[in-house]
Amino acid sequence: MDEEIRQLQKRFEELAARADGRGRYTYTQFLTLAEQDVLQKQARSLATTFQWMGGYEAAERRLACFGREEHMGYPPESPVQCVMIAPANKKFAGELGHRDFLGSLMGLGIKRQLLGDIQIVEGTGYLFCLEEIAPYICDNLTSVGRTTVHCELCEPPEKLSLPPEPTELVVASERLDALIAAVWRLSRSDAQELLEKGMVFIDGRMVESPAHNLREGDVISVRHQGRFRYEGTLRETKKGRLRVSVRIY
Repeated sequence: MDEEIRQLQKRFEELAARADGRGRYTYTQFLTLAEQDVLQKQARSLATTFQWMGGYEAAERRLACFGREEHMGYPPESPVQCVMIAPANKKFAGELGHRDFLGSLMGLGIKRQLLGDIQIVEGTGYLFCLEEIAPYICDNLTSVGRTTVHCELCEPPEKLSLPPEPTELVVASERLDALIAAVWRLSRSDAQELLEKGMVFIDGRMVESPAHNLREGDVISVRHQGRFRYEGTLRETKKGRLRVSVRIY
C-alpha cells in the first residue's frame, strides 16, 4: 500500500477516535475524490460514523465530519463558508474560468486542502472554503487574472441548489462505460481507459468496472471531464436501445 494512503487512513482513524472519545465533532480538510474513496472503503473499521459537507448539495470536493448526533447531543455545524468573488466592473471584466480563480487563490499561498469547489454564475465566482481562511481571502484577493475583483462572504446562490436541466441520450445499455461515452461523446474504448486509470467515481467512490450498471440518482464524476447525475431509463427504442435521462453539471 502506498505510504501516502497509509498516512491518510491513519489520520481518518485519529479523527474518528477523537470524536468518539471526546464527544466532539472532528473534521477533515477538503478531500479529493481519490481521498474520499479511501475514506469510504475504510468507513466500517472506524470508531464512529461520518457525514460529508461541501457547502452545497452537489459539491464534489467535500470534507468529512466525524461523530454521531445521538452521541454528541447536538447537530454538527458546517465549517464551510461561501465567498463571492465578483468583478469590480463587469462591463470591463474578461471572461474568467475555473483555472483563473483557482490560480489567483493559489497565488496567495493558500493550501488547496482549504478550498472546496469553485462555481461560476454569470461571471461571478463562488468559492467554498474553510471558515478559517475566508477572512484572509476577502482581505487579500483583489484580482483574478487581469480583472479587479472584490470579495465578500455570502450565502450560496439559489442556482447551485437546483439540479441542471435533464438531457436525454440513447445508449446501448446502462453500463457505466456506455453512459460516460454518450455524455462526453467519447468512444467506448476511451471511456474504458478512463475507468482503468482510476479517474471515474460514483458518489465519491472509485469504480473501475466498465460493466457497472448505474442506478437512478448515482452521481458520476470523471476527472478532467465533469460530472453528471443518472436519472434512469425513460423507454426502449424500436431498435432495442435505451433512451435515458441525465443531468450534466
